[in-house]
Amino acid sequence: MELSNEKVYQKQGYRLHILPSKKYKTINVVAKFKAPIKRQSITERALLPQVLQKATNQHPNIRSLQSAFEDLYGMALSSDGTKKGESHVISFRMEVVNEAFLKDNAPILDQALQLFNEVLFSPKAENGAFDEKIVEREKQTLEQKIRSIKDDKMNYANMRLIDHMCEGEPYSLHVHGYLDDLATITPQTLHTYYQKFIEQDLLDVYVIGDFDEAEIEQSVDEYFTRPTSDNEDVPAQSTSSPVESVNEVTEREELNQGKLHIGFRTFTHFGDEDYYALQIFNGLFGGFPSSKLFENVREKHSLAYYAASRFESHKGLLLVFSGIDPNDYEQAKTIILEQLQAMKEGRFTEEEVAETREQVINQLLETMDSAQGLIEILYHKILSHGDMTLDDLMKGIKNVTHDQVVKVADKIELDTIYFLTSNEQGGEEA
Repeated sequence: MELSNEKVYQKQGYRLHILPSKKYKTINVVAKFKAPIKRQSITERALLPQVLQKATNQHPNIRSLQSAFEDLYGMALSSDGTKKGESHVISFRMEVVNEAFLKDNAPILDQALQLFNEVLFSPKAENGAFDEKIVEREKQTLEQKIRSIKDDKMNYANMRLIDHMCEGEPYSLHVHGYLDDLATITPQTLHTYYQKFIEQDLLDVYVIGDFDEAEIEQSVDEYFTRPTSDNEDVPAQSTSSPVESVNEVTEREELNQGKLHIGFRTFTHFGDEDYYALQIFNGLFGGFPSSKLFENVREKHSLAYYAASRFESHKGLLLVFSGIDPNDYEQAKTIILEQLQAMKEGRFTEEEVAETREQVINQLLETMDSAQGLIEILYHKILSHGDMTLDDLMKGIKNVTHDQVVKVADKIELDTIYFLTSNEQGGEEA
């Protein structure tokens, strides 16, 4: 069964991905801008999407722009920025009703694409500067977001783990940027960066839904062509050196529940031959409620309020998250590391491998059931510069064996143990 009929076209200044499907009653258009992660631009990249969505030259305030969205039967537009390996990806997502389901057959899609074009390529600006009020308001919002990270102790602990684990590597940079940089951004400097962004970022545009392919190709070409861009990809290859020594860090805050987060290097990336086995390894280790971490750390020994793992396939990281009583640090750490050793020694059954294969496949199928989820999975191929298809992915996972999981587990190396604990209890200072 073909899971995706994606068609890819190299266009002037962008790459077009068309995914015709009769499954959805809406049409989704996603524009993904990719560039290497850099300290000097990460804060501007965090701020820029929010400024772009507030006003255009044709709709000079948020009320006018929102009204234009509502006139298109509630067209939705959103954005976010994420780290993928050593790349930073800004995604703009548009969802609009399929005009075929409307009684008047109004040209909704073309109008929506035109509005999308205005947001990206014609934001409100004058004399080489964005609107000062909009920039200042969005700077305040971003400042609040950066400051609030510390209030979410789980996310904060994860950020601090990456700070220590990937120190000196681009992946350590904070996706929301930095307060010191935010203070120096002006409407002029942000607009200067915007011009570089809109011309130099690698741009991929995905369109999924029920439509005439020739018409959609022509429409997207009209609104996304970048005449001055060659859409050249600047590779940001992730590399991982062997771990010379384990870094163990304890930090203290006012909290009741300790956060024990552990980082490993997998030396396996999306598109690698053993990537499929890593998917199954993670499911067995900490990805599902039936995993070793959940059953042994949380259920059997009652040491954790939660215990799970996930991996970053474009950076080659495996991350374990657990919430524990500060006094249980040593025991919880020992049992977590014992579960990895059990994986390395193959102490899991063929039946567990088969069950996990089904869970991973079902999870992927559930993700692909949504238009946005399907696009996210397909975009992995762009990030990895590979040619893995969805059918390759499913086939590879279905064929993973017990021995392959052991082999991929054996490559994994402990890098950093990070413990965020209370001021009074738990752990020694590293």
